[in-house]
Amino acid sequence: MAIGKDDVEILKPRTDKREYRRIVLKNSLQVLLISDTETDKCAAAMDVGVGSFSDPDGLEGLANFLGHMLWFASDKYPLEDSFPKYITEHGGIRNTHTASESANFHFDVNTDGFEEALDRFAQCFIKPLISADATMREIKAVDSGNKKNLLSDGWRMSQLQRHISMEGHPYHKFGTGNWDTLEVRPKAKGVDTRQELLKFYEENYSANLMHLVVYSKESLDKIQSLVEDKFQEIRNSGRSFPSFPGQPCSSEHLQILVRAVPIKEGNKLKIVWPITPEIRYYKEGPCRYIDHLIGHGGEGSLLYVLRKLGWATTLYAFERNGTLEFSFFQVDIDLTNAGQDHMQDIVGLLFKYILLLQQSGVCKWIFDELSSIRETDFHYTDKVHPISYVISTASKMRMYPPRDWLIKFESSGSQEI
Repeated sequence: MAIGKDDVEILKPRTDKREYRRIVLKNSLQVLLISDTETDKCAAAMDVGVGSFSDPDGLEGLANFLGHMLWFASDKYPLEDSFPKYITEHGGIRNTHTASESANFHFDVNTDGFEEALDRFAQCFIKPLISADATMREIKAVDSGNKKNLLSDGWRMSQLQRHISMEGHPYHKFGTGNWDTLEVRPKAKGVDTRQELLKFYEENYSANLMHLVVYSKESLDKIQSLVEDKFQEIRNSGRSFPSFPGQPCSSEHLQILVRAVPIKEGNKLKIVWPITPEIRYYKEGPCRYIDHLIGHGGEGSLLYVLRKLGWATTLYAFERNGTLEFSFFQVDIDLTNAGQDHMQDIVGLLFKYILLLQQSGVCKWIFDELSSIRETDFHYTDKVHPISYVISTASKMRMYPPRDWLIKFESSGSQEI
């Protein structure tokens, strides 16, 4: 049962007809219940506060690998692959996204199949079965996924940035994993990957590190009854959230120019700085203010000048890879062929524009205008698909107080016009 309904107010849009309730189960699992009588899909997401930064040395990709494995069988539902098949048969999809400090498990199904799907989902975290056969098969699946990533310029550049960071920091790790990191190297050292996987699960998957969102067309009381019945047996070992203090880049890792040949045709210029994470000042939104100005495309803006010179077509500015300890601010510029020959000039213009912003200080009318736009967007935005909603909400529950769980805080990126 729940140890209580939380009376804290959860801000929601004025036009939102859905009902919300926060509960905490006796095992310290925090849950957000969402009742939507109009939905034709039900969904759930479990965000676990352990990610690839927690990979053991010599087993890069283990957290991501575990995200693959938990779906396939459990003590209550031992038939391998029966849960993924159940989801497909009931019109749904499922996936796990493993980030640096968390893993987000999520699925949706048609409403008539939700109760059993929710029970099967809970069993993934209560008593999963991780067979030797499934272990070998899914290592190959992880390796296949990594090979697909190698064809993505965005993924390649992200991994390159990690590679040139400080070796002793977990940001430097290769979080996806592949056949080499999960099979070849461990085997050469006499390490059993399956046993390490079980150990990683036992040591890190604790109910007090989890946040669950359940989205259904049933009433809040009905959803709460289902959640209490199905999720209260998840073990709580009292583990603390992992922390990773320190910065991934020292002075020797900055002021570096890297030239890379892309998979796709095109010329891009990326400029990246380490910054103080915006989440520490999320109500003020400094990155959202800065990316609005740097990414703006109106007359007199940086992009406007670059277009007039014939050097660039688009410009995006945003925060990325943020944690509570560190983050990065990035400017991406799509260059023309002519612009490729003027990269130093473009970087010079960017820094001149940043200096101008620093000298001008924060402009109150711009800040107020952005605040007004965000407020309107929050209250009158269109309803998103249930699975997208539970994914984003569950990921915010670990980072923000309950009052702000439904607010969108992501950096807006390009503001070009």
